[in-house]
Order: sequence, then C-alpha cells, then structure tokens
Amino acid sequence: MTNDKKRKLYLVDDDALFLKVLQFEFIKYPEFVIEAFPTGELCLKQLATIDKNSPDNPAVIVLDYHLDSVDKNAMNGLQVLDAIKALNPAIPVIMLSSQDKIEVAVNCMKYKAYDYIIKSETAFIRLQKAIAAILHDQKREKELSWYMERM
Repeated sequence: MTNDKKRKLYLVDDDALFLKVLQFEFIKYPEFVIEAFPTGELCLKQLATIDKNSPDNPAVIVLDYHLDSVDKNAMNGLQVLDAIKALNPAIPVIMLSSQDKIEVAVNCMKYKAYDYIIKSETAFIRLQKAIAAILHDQKREKELSWYMERM
C-alpha cells in the first residue's frame, strides 16, 4: 500500500479498545491520515461537511456492523452504510463484524459494502488486502479517466 499522497482512512467502531488497535495498526502506514469515530453519527457528521467531489473525502471507511453496544439508540452499521452511500456512493466501505453468519455478509453486500470482514485473528491481514485492492482500483480508475480525457 504505497502512494505518494496521503489518503484519509475513516475507522468507525464503538468498541474503544478495538478502535485503538485499528488506529495503532494503521498508524504504521505513512500514506494514511487516520480519523477514528466511536459512533456512526459522528462519522456521518464529518462526511456531511465535505463536498462529494472533494479530495478530502476518505479513500476508505472501515465500519463496524454493530454500533449500539454503548448507546442502544445509536445507528447500526447498516444504517450508517446506507447514509454514507446516500452522501457519497463512491466511498468504499468495508464492514467489520464479529458476526460469522452468511446472512449478515449478504445483507452488507446488498447495502453496497465493498467487503465484509469477520473480526478474528486474521481480520487485520484481510483488511490490509481489501484496502490495497480498493486503492489499486482507485488508481486504475484515475489513470483510465486521465487517458480517456486525452482521447
């Protein structure tokens, strides 16, 4: 995951310890500016301040499926995913969850998540690979767009 320009990575999880672990893991990658949010509402509030076509948008959002363990009235991950896609459908969202059920993964995909990763001992490795794939796709789309504009 190398790039000459820093990209924003949003991390959204109501589990404070897991959120810190994610921050710690991604701080090792100098190409990222990490923004962490303990609730989906705070993430959405930040996204609402950014123009849809602005380079200030996050390159990727990592979003927890269950966001209501602290506040039972908080939006859940699917609601937040739906709201993110309404604000800016181009932002890729990776869903994280301890739910190891195919129905949950399928539901996340229906809501247009880029990927669904189960919180496990291999979650961070899978997360790294998914983010690398997203950044590669974004770079390819940008290059293709540049090429098409010149034709």
